[in-house]
Formats: sequence, structure tokens, C-alpha cells
Amino acid sequence: MAHAAKLGTNLTGVQMSPKDTERLLDAVNDIHPDVPGDSAGMMAERAVRTAEADRIGSVPIPGSAKGMLKSSFDMMRGKSPEVLLDKMGERLAYERNGVRLYDAMIAKVKGSDTPDSALIGTLQHIRDEEYEHMMLVAKHIETLGADPTAQTPCADVVGVLGLGPLQVITDPRTNVEQCMNALLTIELTDNAAWELLIELAEAGGHSNIAKDFKHALDQENDHLVKVKTLMRRDLTAQVK
Repeated sequence: MAHAAKLGTNLTGVQMSPKDTERLLDAVNDIHPDVPGDSAGMMAERAVRTAEADRIGSVPIPGSAKGMLKSSFDMMRGKSPEVLLDKMGERLAYERNGVRLYDAMIAKVKGSDTPDSALIGTLQHIRDEEYEHMMLVAKHIETLGADPTAQTPCADVVGVLGLGPLQVITDPRTNVEQCMNALLTIELTDNAAWELLIELAEAGGHSNIAKDFKHALDQENDHLVKVKTLMRRDLTAQVK
């Protein structure tokens, strides 16, 4: 496996040219922006834009009679079923993206200088469980009478959030350790989100759904341990 970092011709640091650094600092003091203002103006503008903007989409009305009855019943009990469905739509989108991320990660390892068959096996195992979680959430969205193919607002948001790790892993220049760091970010978020989803399911009176989600959380905890262990093992070995 290629090392996470190596010495090279990196010229980005100021220590490489002290004289130019001094000139640059002088220019900062002598040359002022053409447009007046500071970050406070940008903050104020963002606040105005936020107040004026519409929301990101909506949770669709259930398309089945069963879903309409279920939603009506929950609302009569003072609950908001759309909140749970929005977060379930989020997890469905996140797990679907997780499958793609692990597929890309497996390709990354296979294309490295020394492909690690044990690592590929571990990644494949996690990838398959991510797929199972995706199908589990889709099944329970249907259990509530909703449509798992609909993109809820939170699903839209996590789609954007997932772009960063996906770009890291699919960049041909990144190495395995850098991509494992991206997976760690994904798994940390995934664990916290499953914990919240279980709480929402229980609060909404869906104990059977919460029970299934707890099994998924146990597997996600195992994913997190595996990713952290792999990163620690490989990086520590390179430092020693």
C-alpha cells in the first residue's frame, strides 16, 4: 500500500521564500480592496437571503390510502409523521450513497500499488451491509404508506453533503489512507444519524421499526470500529 504522504517539491509554504513573504505582507498593508466592507456585510446579506428563500422541497403526501389513514391517525394523536418520513428519506439517500462510496473505495484499493485482499474483503462486507440498510429503510417507508422513491428535503441535503467524500474517493490522485479518512467522516455521521432516527421512530410509536433500526446501528458501530482500526494500523506502521 502506498504511503499516506511523501516528501516532494511542494513550494506552497512561506518558508520556501522568506523575501517574497515579506513583500507579500507589505502589500497586504499597502493595497486595500476596491470594494468597501468586511465580513459583517456578507453575514448581513446572508441573513437577508435566508429570510427570503423558500424551503428545500417538501415531504410528499402519501400516495396510498393506507398512508393517508396512517398520517391522519398520527396527526390526531398530536404527532408529525412527516418529520420521521423526512429523516427516513435522508437515511435512504445516505445509505444509497454509502454503497457507491464503498464501491469506489474497493476500486481504489484494487488499483493501488499493492492491493490488499483482506482490506477489499472488509470493504465489501461493509458495502453489502450498507445496501441492506438502504433496503431496510425503503421497506419501512412503505410500511408507513409512503413512497421510498420520493426525495425528501433532508434526502436532498445529504446528497449535497455526500459530494465531498465522493470527490475524494473517486479522485485518481488520492491514496488509500486519504480515502479511508473520507470514509471515517461518513461513518461518524452515519452512526449519529441512526441514533437519532431510532429515537424518532420510538417517539412516533413505531417500536417495530425502531427495533430493526437498532440492528442496523449495531452494524454501523462495527463499520466505524473497522474503519478507525484500519486507519490507525496503517498510519502507525508508517510513522514507526
